[in-house]
Amino acid sequence: MNTFAQALSWINVRYLLEGFMVTLEVSAASIVISFILGTILGIIRYVKIKWVSAIVGFIIDIIRNLPLLLLLFFVYFGLPEMGVRLNAVSATIIALSIFEAAMIAEIVRSGINAVSKGQMEAARANGMTYTQAMVHIILPQALRKMIPPIVSQFISLIKDTSLATIILLPEVTFNAQLIYGQNVNYMIPMYVALAVLYFVVNYLLSLASRMLAKRLAI
Repeated sequence: MNTFAQALSWINVRYLLEGFMVTLEVSAASIVISFILGTILGIIRYVKIKWVSAIVGFIIDIIRNLPLLLLLFFVYFGLPEMGVRLNAVSATIIALSIFEAAMIAEIVRSGINAVSKGQMEAARANGMTYTQAMVHIILPQALRKMIPPIVSQFISLIKDTSLATIILLPEVTFNAQLIYGQNVNYMIPMYVALAVLYFVVNYLLSLASRMLAKRLAI
C-alpha cells in the first residue's frame, strides 16, 4: 500500500492526467475526422460510382489490412522523407483518422446495405430524389444499426492512442512509462491507474451509445 501511495502522489497523478488530456484530445480529433471521412467513403462505396467506388474500395482494403503501427511509422517517419514534417500529435491524429476511417467506411456500407431495398424504391416512388431518399430515409435507419460497431471502433481508437508512445507522443501511457521508469516499483500502480482511466472513458462512451441507440429506436 505504501508503494501505491508513493506512486500515486499528487505530482505523479497530475503528470498522468496531463498525458490523459493529450489522449482525449487526440482521440476526440481522430473520432470526428474519421467519422466524417469514413461516412463519406462508405457512401461512395455503396452508391457504386463508376471507377471511383472501385478505387476507394481498393484503398480501404489496403488500409484495413495494414497494422496501425506501420501506418503510424509511415506518417511520422516516412512523410518527412517526402518533405512533409509533422509533430507527434499531428502524425498520430492523421494515422488514427485514416485507419479508423477505413474501418468506419465498411461499417457504414454494411449498415446501408442492411436497410431494405424497398425503402429506397418507396421513397423514389413518392417523388424523392436519390439524395433526398438517402439522407432522409436510408441513413437514419442505417445509423441505428451502425451505432454499436462504430462505438466499438471508437473505443478501440482510444486504446490505440497508446501505440503513439513509439513516436514519443506525451499521452497517458507514455507519461506512465516515464513515471515508473524512475522507480520500477511504481509499475503496477501505474498500470492500475491506466486501467482505471481507460475503463472510465470507454465505459462512459459505451453508456452514451446505449442511450443514443434507445433514443433513436423510439
